[in-house]
Amino acid sequence: MNWVKNKILNYLLKFTILSVVIGFYIGTATAIFLLSLEVATNYRANHHLIIFSLPILGLFIGWMYYKFGTAAKKGTNLIIEQHSAAKKETIPFMMAPLVFITTLLTHLAGGSAGREGTAVQMGGAMADQFTKSFKLDKEGRNTLLIMGVSAGFAAVFGTPFAGAVFALEIMLFKNCKWQDIGPSFAAAYFADYFCTHWGISWGIHHTNYAVYFAGINFDNLISAKNIAWAMLAGVFFGFAAFLFSSLHKLLTKLFSKIKYEPLRPFIGGAILLIVIILLSNTTSLDPFKFIGLGIESITASFQKPAGNYDFLIKILFTTFTLSASFKGGEVTPLFFIGATLGSVLICFIPLPMALLGGMGLVALFAGATHAGITGIVLGIELFGMSAGLFIGLASVLAYFTSGIEGIYSAQLKEGAKYKLYNYFKSISKL
Repeated sequence: MNWVKNKILNYLLKFTILSVVIGFYIGTATAIFLLSLEVATNYRANHHLIIFSLPILGLFIGWMYYKFGTAAKKGTNLIIEQHSAAKKETIPFMMAPLVFITTLLTHLAGGSAGREGTAVQMGGAMADQFTKSFKLDKEGRNTLLIMGVSAGFAAVFGTPFAGAVFALEIMLFKNCKWQDIGPSFAAAYFADYFCTHWGISWGIHHTNYAVYFAGINFDNLISAKNIAWAMLAGVFFGFAAFLFSSLHKLLTKLFSKIKYEPLRPFIGGAILLIVIILLSNTTSLDPFKFIGLGIESITASFQKPAGNYDFLIKILFTTFTLSASFKGGEVTPLFFIGATLGSVLICFIPLPMALLGGMGLVALFAGATHAGITGIVLGIELFGMSAGLFIGLASVLAYFTSGIEGIYSAQLKEGAKYKLYNYFKSISKL
């Protein structure tokens, strides 16, 4: 009995210390990353000619991974694979500085990418370095990887609950143990705390999306008809998520035909540069709103309709950028796509524009990442509990209508949705 008690106490002490340590390092690293990203974004916004460096910086990014990041080029998929792998290999620490630097270069030059992939990869790589020093076994190491992912996601978006659930969900709940839950939430909380602390000191902050819901009376909105409208919107968001994931896979396959890897972002950057120049000179579109994070376009879509094709152009820009091996993440671009699509759906779905934008922001994420539960938690954290019913419905419908081609290929054939699709496929043949 004493042996069991001592084992539990040892576990609690070990992972409490690890939660604080990982939270501090990843929260601090993420704060530095967010500050650097803001500087790079502001510089590009004030110096549009920097986009002419897209091919050259793309070549440098490709060379960096070719020379130093053979394993790290798998990105988030490497962390997911290592969590479920029978033979464990330490995630190289080089992944953290590599993705940090190359993401900044991607945004500086004008690539269309996000930031969560960077934070999650930094988190996983940094956390895994503590495996040997804390003498963790296979299960302890798996818990550590979950903590790294939850800490990175929580810190970059300021959403500790969503970060903790996201880490458990993308690793697939069936592969997780009950012992993973507490450390995942603790690491997410501490990472968010330290990132927020540094953010206040350095003048950086997370976007407050909830302010756009201030004038919505949700009690008056709840009705059978509006619930049906919310479900229909979720289907549209699911189709957009399917388009994003499918196009990303197709373009990645096309770029893989270029055998010398550093040439992929060089050629991709050159093509992207030509497209930006053509759009600038031959259309009324402003191509610069489709590069980088696009936070201004996201927040604007809560207040006025976006362009009818903004979400499609962002899908093209982002899938092309990431498939060409530029670095960053998919989630913030998914926010852009969902929010702008939601604001367009106001044309025939009679729900408040801000609500449709918020539903789309979360539902695209839920569908493309195969993280439906995280989507609901993220939506409540970003927009408040009162919006939970509509955001939840949109997320669930988007999750089930987005196909099985998620953005994380490592979880493609193991998740619940894949099994559900196979079940319906099998009974349809009877």
